[in-house]
Amino acid sequence: MDRLRRDAPMGESPRITHLSWGRMEVEGLEPGKDFTLYPGGGRPWDWSEHGTRHQPGIQPDDVQELLDHGCTVVVLSRGMELRLHTMPETLKLLEETGVDVHVEETTAAAELYNRLADTERVGGLFHSTC
Repeated sequence: MDRLRRDAPMGESPRITHLSWGRMEVEGLEPGKDFTLYPGGGRPWDWSEHGTRHQPGIQPDDVQELLDHGCTVVVLSRGMELRLHTMPETLKLLEETGVDVHVEETTAAAELYNRLADTERVGGLFHSTC
């Protein structure tokens, strides 16, 4: 199966169907631990791509893919124990591009993302452990 969803029209964000410590299930994707999700698809979120760590946290390069997929709302998770931070530069980039951003604990982030997916071009970064 390729990394993009095949079961939904382009522009519809895939729903998170299961979340537990270290495991997420997303419509149309293989189960995994961390995900980048956006209208029309998603993929595993590989922190090593941009050198992301819990601190300083989510980097501008991490959210650029969400912007490139036309997200107008972004949900960033903090992890189950709130250990994942977000760099101020990341929030500034989202603000400058006019994107609404929500930063939440992962369970709350997933619930919010799924609600927003009904009506918005939502994307998100989800970390399912600490």
